Order: sequence, then structure tokens, then C-alpha cells
Amino acid sequence: MGLLSKIFSNTRKPEGFWGRMMVAGMNGGSHAAMASWGLSFVNIPEVGEIIDIGCGGGGNLNRLMERSLHANVTGIDYSSVSVEKSRKVNADAIAAGRCKVLEASVANLPFEEDTFGMATAFETVYFWPEIEKSFAEVMRVLSPGGKFLIVNEDDGLSGNNEKWENMIEGMHTYTPDELKTHLTAVGFRDITVHCNASKHWLCVTAVK
Repeated sequence: MGLLSKIFSNTRKPEGFWGRMMVAGMNGGSHAAMASWGLSFVNIPEVGEIIDIGCGGGGNLNRLMERSLHANVTGIDYSSVSVEKSRKVNADAIAAGRCKVLEASVANLPFEEDTFGMATAFETVYFWPEIEKSFAEVMRVLSPGGKFLIVNEDDGLSGNNEKWENMIEGMHTYTPDELKTHLTAVGFRDITVHCNASKHWLCVTAVK
């Protein structure tokens, strides 16, 4: 594996030195701008429980808490490097009891049914195993009427798909229609797509 491929493979599961470097850059720049853009399309629950799946550097946990002053937020990631960083970034909120960060996979979420009023996934569904089974697991832990927000940096229509998918093992850049099909298949409703045509950012919202 070349150095560039080795570095970018850490977008999937940050590990070691390069993983720490990758996670350190996840909370600012274009990532922050895109996350704020995606969050503009949803009303964040004022109370209750919110989960961010694939919480990366933890910046989006903070953004969720800024927009909902009374909800509790849980982040999960299957990368121990990401969990460590997210806990550090949100240490005060964790100490205050508003935030938890756990090492876990979307394929087997360690929560009871109907736990969360909202689930978010920023730049992470590209890597989810067996996408419909993963979506069904999100559906399971959402409460009735709960919202699911997906925000992707690439809408699958940019022409860069093959380059990134060849560079990063296990990556798939979903188009809006593909995501709508998979979400519908597991029972999500009220699916809405928002696109930033110039940047090829993609936001999809759905309801349980």
C-alpha cells in the first residue's frame, strides 16, 4: 500500500499515527462547514437522547449540544483513536453528564429499541457494512417519529467515486437514489434529499 493510500485508509477506521492525524483534522475546515450545512435542514430535539454514529473527532457531538441545550448526546465509533479524541474534545460535557462516547459498531448498536429521538451520520455511511442491515439497526434504536440525518461529502455524482473507492478499501459513495432505496427498504419514511450542486455535498433526512 502506498503512503497516500495508507493515509486515506484512515478515513474508514483511524488507527495509529496517521489515524490520529486524520482525526485531528475532522473537526474544522470544510468538515465543519459541511456539518453545519447539513444540520441546517433539521430541527434538533430540545430534550431526549441523540446519537451520532461514527463520531470521528467529536466535533459534531459538540455542534449537536450547542443546538440543543437540554438533550443528551451519545457518540459511537469503532475506532479507538476516534473514541479517545471525541472524549477529549467533549470532556466537560462528559463530566457534566450530557455526553457519552462509546467504542461500538453500527452493525450492533449496544442500545435498547426506541432509545433515541435522533440519529446522525456525518461522512460515515460510505463505510457501513451491509448498508440495509446497518440502516435497520439505526431504525431499531430510534423512537417512533425519530429522525435520521445523513451528511456526505460526496453525492456519488461528482465523478470522483472510482478514485476514492479504489484508494480506500470498503468505501462506497452512494448516490441520492441509492440511499433513498436502501432507507425505504428498511421502513424509513418522509425521505428528503438536499444537495449542494457546486460542492457535491449530500444531505438526506428520514423518519422512523
